[in-house]
Amino acid sequence: MRTVICGAGIAGLTLAWHLERAGWEVELVERAPAFRDGGYMIDFYGPGYQVAERMGLRPRLLRDRYRVGELSYVGRDGRRTNRLKLGSALDEVYSLLRGDLARAVADDVRAPVTYGTTVESAEQHPGGVTVRLSDGTTREADLLVGADGARSRVRELAFGEVPQRYLGHQATAFVLAEAELSRRIGGSVQMLTEPGLMAGAYALRGDRLALLFLRREPDPALPADPVAALRRHFGGLGWILPEVLERAPGPGGLYHDLVTQVELERWHSGRIVLLGDACQAVSLFAGHGASMAMAAAWVLADELTAPGDPAAAFARYQARMAPVIAEVQAFGRRAVRWMAPPNRWRILTRDLFLRLAALPGGERLFVNALSPGGHTLISARPD
Repeated sequence: MRTVICGAGIAGLTLAWHLERAGWEVELVERAPAFRDGGYMIDFYGPGYQVAERMGLRPRLLRDRYRVGELSYVGRDGRRTNRLKLGSALDEVYSLLRGDLARAVADDVRAPVTYGTTVESAEQHPGGVTVRLSDGTTREADLLVGADGARSRVRELAFGEVPQRYLGHQATAFVLAEAELSRRIGGSVQMLTEPGLMAGAYALRGDRLALLFLRREPDPALPADPVAALRRHFGGLGWILPEVLERAPGPGGLYHDLVTQVELERWHSGRIVLLGDACQAVSLFAGHGASMAMAAAWVLADELTAPGDPAAAFARYQARMAPVIAEVQAFGRRAVRWMAPPNRWRILTRDLFLRLAALPGGERLFVNALSPGGHTLISARPD
């Protein structure tokens, strides 16, 4: 079987890894001009980690993980207002840069990747699908997989325009080479919150500092100048923010996007199937996007390599994954009110929860609160 995968992120690369080991011929195309390193920090565990462990990635993840010893909130003067020692409660949680996780998978994928290219059109016929790429070339494939993100081109070709569910916030992330501030932050995640605003910082290896900003914004229009918008909303909040915002990179050096979810009744049409954020974006607030991407890729590969035709495999894949995704998406919508609390009352409630979590045994309560549920996804294919 020959498959074209549009999107060489975590979902697309994981699917390629599994299919090529099943003897399939796989090619990936990616609209970005090169492999996307860096990105924001993710907490990686649960079903996706089970997949990564089956892929033999545990030693790599142990090498690349960051040990987060403390979560602390600070005031405008930089003094801690609340803290939670995390200790061994997060031993099973791997804090990683999204790009480091993607690189761990990519380094073990043999399939070719064509960068700077996406799918221009897809014409289905009884034997497969003719895929025309944006570079003018064509591919004949048995299947086309759209793993090309929340603004999926493949989804548009298969289903037309699908509105995303906007969760009322915008997010920005970037990394600075800043040795002094990196040492000041140390081994903790530090956050400052004001009603509708959250700024977080954590130190990275190589004297770098990673920044994440969340802003409550009813208007889903993205600003023409994201850095100017950051400075306008966060520049007067004190702490380290004036320093880091003065050095914020231009549009090509930062991530800025709406916080959205993608909800679809069907994830497949004929010989085309969607994967990852293209059909199941859970949002930044849910915090399980990478885990769900790897789990879904494993389930899709598991079904495609079973006896039967692709249409039946696609249906089984969605039946196994859709309930889990709905659960995580609902969790993400509930989490919105705590990541960037809309008012002082919610900030005070969050602080009370953290004080309770600091009591003996409270670490486990905190970790459980980060999980959307106790589901077990990685199981044998139903008979």
